[in-house]
Amino acid sequence: MTPNPHDFLDVDRDLGDEERAIRDTVRDYARTELLPHVAGWFESGSIPDPRAVARGLGALGLLGMHLDGYGCAGTNAVSYGLACRELEAVDSGLRSLVSVQGSLAMTAIHAFGSEEQKREWLPRMAAGEAIGCFGLTEPDSGSDPGSMRTRARREGSDWVLDGTKMWITNGSVADVAVVWAGTEDGIRGFLVPTDVPGFSANVIHGKISLRASITSELVLDGVRLPGDAALPLAEGIRAPLSCLSEARFGIVWGVAGAARSCFEAALDYARTRTQFGRPIGGFQLTQGKLADMLVDVNHANLTALRLGRLKDEGLLHHSHVSFGKLANVRAAQRVAATARSVHGANGITLEYPVMRHMVNLETVATYEGTEEIHALTLGRALTGHSAFR
Repeated sequence: MTPNPHDFLDVDRDLGDEERAIRDTVRDYARTELLPHVAGWFESGSIPDPRAVARGLGALGLLGMHLDGYGCAGTNAVSYGLACRELEAVDSGLRSLVSVQGSLAMTAIHAFGSEEQKREWLPRMAAGEAIGCFGLTEPDSGSDPGSMRTRARREGSDWVLDGTKMWITNGSVADVAVVWAGTEDGIRGFLVPTDVPGFSANVIHGKISLRASITSELVLDGVRLPGDAALPLAEGIRAPLSCLSEARFGIVWGVAGAARSCFEAALDYARTRTQFGRPIGGFQLTQGKLADMLVDVNHANLTALRLGRLKDEGLLHHSHVSFGKLANVRAAQRVAATARSVHGANGITLEYPVMRHMVNLETVATYEGTEEIHALTLGRALTGHSAFR
């Protein structure tokens, strides 16, 4: 049987029936409801109605889909990964929305929140009726979140928060922000309703990447919260880092989708673009490029599926996730750049998805841990010595 160019190694053959159904449902929805609009959103640098997008994703069961209870779908890790892959095949900004909502904000509440906090927020967030964001990164604290300057101090039974968070997806449309702050007892997590006095979110403009996504600066100026706003089980830097590992798992799958989209666009273009009297796909150099992209796309899917199976078996280590993010983002960047070259001048336009994916991947390579951070994580796993400090 001739291999399928779109899944050359037949990786998806190893999916179960429910996993295939989720893959197909998300793919159809993303292509029908989101893809026709995403180039326009990217060009304008805005999503006209992000809440409608969130409700649509919630109705499909994609928000916090890997969590159990409280209105969440409770799927396995591979199913969640497949959803991320199909969303990012359309645009990284859409997968970011789902990752931040489900793997960061909702996971923090699910893992570290009180029963009351879970009941208050998770059902509405799962439905897309409430949007969350995750306030960890700061202007001077990115790869080293332990150096954050945001502080929470006790005043009677209340908490008072002061500080600034930066590069926060969903920040200006969120109903609740999961904010991490230093206290006299170490780093703690807090649920901050975005309508409280002293909280403001400013949209970051001028982005050249991830434009079909809302990115904001959060400012906390004497934000007063009741004592029960703290996540009771979130103590220390390991709490937010565990949430980041969940989000990174989604990235491992998501960028495989972006790579596939670029490869498929290049393959179609090479078959139809004629120069020197024949399709450019008939020239050796173009075929070499297509072969390189094919290998990267299939390697990325194999890596994602392997990590998904490990996660479902309870065997996934955070260094495995670092391996996946490092390898798959690199592969996706190579594929996007090569696909852009196959398209020639047409590749820089929004008529084709490759340049949009190419610049989006520059952001994906940076957030949730830079390439250097994941390389050092692997180095520590190999040698037993940390190079971070």
